[in-house]
Amino acid sequence: MSAKNIVKAFYDLDLSKKTDVISYFHKDCEILWNSSKGQSIHSVNEIKVLLEELYKNYHSYTSRITHLLEDNGVVTARYTVYVTTIENPEKEDALAHFTTIWELKDNKLYRGYQISQLAENDNINMISF
Repeated sequence: MSAKNIVKAFYDLDLSKKTDVISYFHKDCEILWNSSKGQSIHSVNEIKVLLEELYKNYHSYTSRITHLLEDNGVVTARYTVYVTTIENPEKEDALAHFTTIWELKDNKLYRGYQISQLAENDNINMISF
């Protein structure tokens, strides 16, 4: 499977469901994440903790990819995460927009360079230049 197909398969998952999500990550994976809260670095163990929080708080947690590019085995994904909460599983909201650059190792997500911005649901489909 190509690096692009591995990344696409990962983002096609509903991360709130208890599937074998962690199997997509290399044992030495790190995500370097820049968000409105600043920069953070997450190891596989911290990713497991984040996934446990997803299981508790969201009925669904899905990604919709708008761009997926591969160059020499490095994959860049631009996507929006949509969620439904446990309290209101009938209402889906855009949570945040992401761009992540993935390096893979042994056909697993190894190093992620991620930037995110909270979504404004009333302007989710509007792009202006």
